[in-house]
Amino acid sequence: MEKEIGSYLESLLPASSGFAEKLEKYAEVNHVPIIHRSSMHLLHLMLMMKQPENILEVGTAIGYSALRMLEGAENADITTIEKDDKRYHEAITNIGEQKRDKQIKVLLGDAAEVMQELAEKKKQFDVIFIDAAKGQYQTYFDLADKMLMPGGILITDNVLFRGLVYSNEEVPKKYRTLVRKLKAYNEMLMNHPGYHTSIIPIDDGVSVSYKKQSM
Repeated sequence: MEKEIGSYLESLLPASSGFAEKLEKYAEVNHVPIIHRSSMHLLHLMLMMKQPENILEVGTAIGYSALRMLEGAENADITTIEKDDKRYHEAITNIGEQKRDKQIKVLLGDAAEVMQELAEKKKQFDVIFIDAAKGQYQTYFDLADKMLMPGGILITDNVLFRGLVYSNEEVPKKYRTLVRKLKAYNEMLMNHPGYHTSIIPIDDGVSVSYKKQSM
């Protein structure tokens, strides 16, 4: 049933633009983990409604999601972090080809370390999108919370991780620690007094958290 729903939702999506389709095909062939199209469509919609000025993305990969985010918030400035040197340079190339290098700044380094540096510089963002090492989501949240403005939106991808987070079946041993951390992360988000969160079961699961303006 879940696969059927996913296929149906995918069939309703508008066709990707030229550069997006090119990057989607590249990611599929080269096994680059990028955001799924349905989740990207949701993110696009939220950015259209929010119209943020400053976006922080944790996990650039090849620059696909950063470029697509500008479709929903064309005047935004995006800071995005990538740890892998090869993907960092691929992202720089892809962003440059679309002439978006003035709006999208790619930072190379460990996400937590770079986020800490940004927090120390008192950087503030209207939207923060987390799509990096899933075992570090709590660390990323703690740092993101310092930089997300009241009324801002925190979006986290892959929070249901292949259905293993909610499955009643035994989790493979190699994923047990990761699944335990994701379960704790989801529970933290849903019960955090400073946020209002919804977890949306599309693709690999997306959480959307609104930072309350007053406690």
